[in-house]
Amino acid sequence: MTHATRTLPSRRLFLGATAATSLALATDLTLGARPAHAADSAYVMGYFTESPQGLGTDYGLHLAVSTDSLNWTPLNQNNPVVTPTAGAGGLRDPFIMRKRDGTFIVLATDLKGTDWGYNSQTIHVWDSADLRTFTNYRRPHLHDMATHSWAPEAFWDPGRGQYAILYSAVNSSGHNVLMVNYTADFTTVSAPQVFFDPGYDVIDGDMAVGVNGVNYLYFKSSRTGGLVGARSSTLNPGSFTPFSTSVAHGGTEAPTLVKSLTSGNWYLWGDTYTPNGVFYAWQSGSLAAGTWTPVDQRLYTHPGNAKHCTIAPVTATEYTNLLARWGAPTWNRLKSYNYPDRYVRHADYTARIDTYPFDPYTDSQWRLVPGLADAAGVSFQSVNHPTRYLRHYDYQLRLDVNDGGATFAQDATFHRVAGLADASWASFRSHNNPTRYLRHYDYALRVAPVPTATDRADATFSVGH
Repeated sequence: MTHATRTLPSRRLFLGATAATSLALATDLTLGARPAHAADSAYVMGYFTESPQGLGTDYGLHLAVSTDSLNWTPLNQNNPVVTPTAGAGGLRDPFIMRKRDGTFIVLATDLKGTDWGYNSQTIHVWDSADLRTFTNYRRPHLHDMATHSWAPEAFWDPGRGQYAILYSAVNSSGHNVLMVNYTADFTTVSAPQVFFDPGYDVIDGDMAVGVNGVNYLYFKSSRTGGLVGARSSTLNPGSFTPFSTSVAHGGTEAPTLVKSLTSGNWYLWGDTYTPNGVFYAWQSGSLAAGTWTPVDQRLYTHPGNAKHCTIAPVTATEYTNLLARWGAPTWNRLKSYNYPDRYVRHADYTARIDTYPFDPYTDSQWRLVPGLADAAGVSFQSVNHPTRYLRHYDYQLRLDVNDGGATFAQDATFHRVAGLADASWASFRSHNNPTRYLRHYDYALRVAPVPTATDRADATFSVGH
C-alpha cells in the first residue's frame, strides 16, 4: 500500500504511574492512559529507523531519553535494543506503556520494511520491567480478516477492567478504521470490534484518557492529510466524534500526544512522509480547545532517522538506569540556529549545512575531541572518516586527513563559546584566527568575522544528537 492508503501507524503517549502503590496517590492526576505520578521526571521514546537510501534503516526497537520531551538522546548508539524473532522478523510503529503493576508493555506492528501487502493478523509484544531487558516475546492473534494490524497502542479501560488494544485495519467497506480488542494480559484477547470509523480512511490512533473527564483520540485523517482529534465522555467503541482543527506539515501521520510533566502544556508530535522521516511538533495549553501552535524547530531535536515514535514518562532513576544500560552516543550532531532543519555535514570532503534527512547520515556525526593544537579547545573528528578532521584552508572548512603537522592542528582547533545569537547554544572561534568564527555562508562552512546579527546567527549551532 502507499502512503495515501496506509499512513503508517503511530505510537502513543501514556503518562503512567511507576508503581502500583502510587496509584492511590495519583488518582486526581489522570493525564493520558494512566495517572502520572510525582516521581516521573523524564521521558523515553521508542521508534524504528529509516533513511532516504536505507543506510540508516533498521526495523528493531530503538530507544531515546529526554528530560523535557523535546530534545532527545538516542541510546545504544542509535542501534536497536531488541528485534522480533518471528513473524516478518522486523517491526514498525512501536508503542510503550506502563501497566498498572508499574512494569512496561511494548507493542509493535508485525512488518519489516515497506511490504504493504504483508497482512499480519498478529502484533509483536514484549514485557519489560525496566526497558533494559525484554521478556516473554509473543504475537497475539487479533483477528481473522484479510487485512493488517497496524500501529498497535493500548490504554486501560476502567469500566471494563481490561486493557484495550487499538490498531488500524481495513473494514468490510474497504477503508482503514481503528479496531479494538480487550485483554488482561496481552496474550489472550477478545474478539475485535470497530472502535472508530468516521466513514473514511483513518489510521494511527493515539489516546489520552480521562483528561478532565474527557477522552481524546488523535488520528491520521485521509481527508485532511493531517492529524485530527476526536473526543468522547466514554471509552465505548463508536462514541468518539471529530472536533479539532487538522495540523500537518506536508503529509503528516503518526500523532503522539505528550503531556508536559512541568507545565499545563500538551505537545502533539507528527511524523512526515514528505519529506521522509521528519518530526514536527505542535503545542496547546488545552486538549479541549482542539487548536495547536507549531513549536519552533530550534526548541526540539529528535533522534536521527527516527520514525513513528512512542513517548512515555519515566522516573529519574529509570532515566539514569537506561543511560547506564544502553549508553549515550559517542558522537554529536550540530544543528544550525537560523536554519534549524539543517545539520553540519561533510560532502565530497567539504563542510556545509544540509537539510535533514540525507544519506550517508553518518556524514553529520562528529566526535568532539580535545583540540589538536590546544586541549582546552575542540576538534571535529569525522565518524565515518575517522582519520579526517574539519579544518579551515583559505578560510573554507573542509574534511582533511590529519598530517600530524602543527599547521593542520591549529587549523583544526576551535574554542567553544556561548552562542553568539543565543547563549544557550554554541559558537566556535578559530584557534589561529581568533577574530573569526565557524559560520555558514550560502550553506557552506567557513571561518569569518561576525560583525552583524545575521553573521552571528550563521555562527550559532546546537550541539546535540
